[in-house]
Amino acid sequence: MGKNQEIAVVVAMSGGVDSSVTAALLKERGYRVIGITMKTYDFDEVGGNVANETSCCGLGAMNDARAAAAKLEIPHYVVDFREEFGRHVIDNFVNEYLQGRTPNPCVICNREIKWGALLKKVEALGADVLATGHYARIRFDETTGRYVVAKSLNDAKDQSYALWGLPQDALKRTWFPLGDMAKAEVREIAKRFGLRNATKEESFEICFVADNDYGRFLQERVPDLRKRVEGGELVMNGKTVGSHTGYPFYTIGQRRGIGAHGKPVYVTGIDKESNKVYIGSSQELMHRGLVARQTNMVSRSEIVDGMKVQAKVRYKDDPSPASVFGEPGGGFRVIFENPKRAITPGQSVVLYDSEDVVGGGVIESVFS
Repeated sequence: MGKNQEIAVVVAMSGGVDSSVTAALLKERGYRVIGITMKTYDFDEVGGNVANETSCCGLGAMNDARAAAAKLEIPHYVVDFREEFGRHVIDNFVNEYLQGRTPNPCVICNREIKWGALLKKVEALGADVLATGHYARIRFDETTGRYVVAKSLNDAKDQSYALWGLPQDALKRTWFPLGDMAKAEVREIAKRFGLRNATKEESFEICFVADNDYGRFLQERVPDLRKRVEGGELVMNGKTVGSHTGYPFYTIGQRRGIGAHGKPVYVTGIDKESNKVYIGSSQELMHRGLVARQTNMVSRSEIVDGMKVQAKVRYKDDPSPASVFGEPGGGFRVIFENPKRAITPGQSVVLYDSEDVVGGGVIESVFS
């Protein structure tokens, strides 16, 4: 028996081409591969596109994952994480909007579900490693003694932004086999293995909001929400210029749905306590810095005041040069060299040193 056959690897199989190819490559390399698909919610409970269960966690996705596992001749299991996902991800999603913030559910899901509940299943199966189809890399830095998440070599698909919350003990047991590959290469490998999802389209919406209508989702989860929050003041330049449909239905930088005011205007602030939504020019979206809480350090164990980083404040953001300082009571403060547009509380700020994730946190507040 080869050395690799002594290592059992659980692959998180979503039904997509990336996770299927991950399983195929590891099987080809001689590892003992086990496929697991997570059931995280019921379509009839989250509403929206209930007749088209093709995104991750839907029936179609589970069937695609099962078909890939059968083709590769590896065992495949479906695990029920609906309770954990509802408590950690969906409840957080709703609560953040009710606080006037804009959540990032993928970050929470990665930390609490994929590298929380699922990693416990890996241990229960007696497996050694969890592998996923994420486009990112992990390496061990012998100088610092820490595991490091680094950007994918495929910059267009890099997913390191959503992985800042993973602790060291999780990174130690994680593999990302696709970290140095391009999507086209992955699809070619899928064809070589005869996987039926080789040309399957990607899904970009929030998985449990299949119709991409988070306003509809919030109203169904909190039936009296519209009645509680509609009719608040829409404020521009210190003056009330209209009313809004409810602060949870707005996010920083939003332009649509706030009326015509003789010039392009955007949502610049949300005040939950007074139920006011502030609007203004694009210039009013620019801020020099932010404070982050719920932080996690990756390549470094702690913040060194004044350290220079490149910081991203959203998934598709371009990293910007900044300095970082520790905050009393935990967390850190980021000061950008140049003002940054539409920094949004509830989203994640991720700090990079070249290709490496230094750490990250949830944006708590902004300042000029």
